[in-house]
Amino acid sequence: MTKQTWRQNSRNHVKTEDFSIQRSYSPKSEDLFRLHIPRYFKNNIDFSNSSDPLLMQVMPSQFELLKTDDFSNDPVGDLHAKKTKGVIHKYHGRVLLIATGTCAINCRYCFRRSFPYSQNSASAQNWKKAIEYLNNNQDVHEVILSGGDPLMLSTKVLNNLTTQLHTIPHIKTLRIHTRTPLVSPTRITENFLNWLKDVSLKKVMVLHSNHAQELRDDLKPVLNRISQTQTLLLNQSVLLKGINDNSTALANLSHRLFEFGILPYYLNQLDKVQGAAHFQVSNKQAKLIHKELLATLPGYLVPKLVEEIPGKKNKSPLN
Repeated sequence: MTKQTWRQNSRNHVKTEDFSIQRSYSPKSEDLFRLHIPRYFKNNIDFSNSSDPLLMQVMPSQFELLKTDDFSNDPVGDLHAKKTKGVIHKYHGRVLLIATGTCAINCRYCFRRSFPYSQNSASAQNWKKAIEYLNNNQDVHEVILSGGDPLMLSTKVLNNLTTQLHTIPHIKTLRIHTRTPLVSPTRITENFLNWLKDVSLKKVMVLHSNHAQELRDDLKPVLNRISQTQTLLLNQSVLLKGINDNSTALANLSHRLFEFGILPYYLNQLDKVQGAAHFQVSNKQAKLIHKELLATLPGYLVPKLVEEIPGKKNKSPLN
């Protein structure tokens, strides 16, 4: 698969008429957050079903126009934790790099949907500011690539970063947070896999799937090839009202992930970003769902139920 072919397949192929039968669809919501769905993901959506779990994650809704108290444009305090250009340092031992503001898919509940990416990309100026910060903070052992989605960067750019990371002796682990392999798998080219294999750091890839319907059989060989680069595959989900807010859907997701060689990692409570309140599940219901998962699944398939509270030094478990 060539870079040109991947770019073509990852372009937004959804049109307004695709949502014509959906009562809650709102084109005005696209002014707040751009509609973007790659062809692969679109082909898995049942547009005739208003409750389709994939459709609900990506369809601009009239509910996004509502202003909600205690929801904000920076719900997890990213801007407060910014140390230099594109560098967010919240937790001991690990630093997050905003690698790019671009995603393969725009999820309507995204907690960074209003993030000022143009002033906060770590890849600008050849990662210079990020590398300087990492060199000067010897207690940091893990670099987390986020965004946007870091796999929207070219493999050449990613290689440029890891070449520099290899020169920093206290950096031991590279973690990549991405949804791209699941929604635009043609990005996983031979060139990309060769780069990942050559990275000598410990490697973790945290995927983002919210529903078993996202995991089509044709993804298995793609994910298997990533695993063969000695990369640990984990998954984090967001608890979303009307999409996966029941133990049956989440148990099915855990089983499906395990079939694909992926371990469930986090089940995140919704970050309170303005425009996404209609996805919110109460903490009481979230705890009940998680309790049912504990009674249904083996422990290694139960994701940790957590929320992120701005200013805290760790993800907060919801017990």
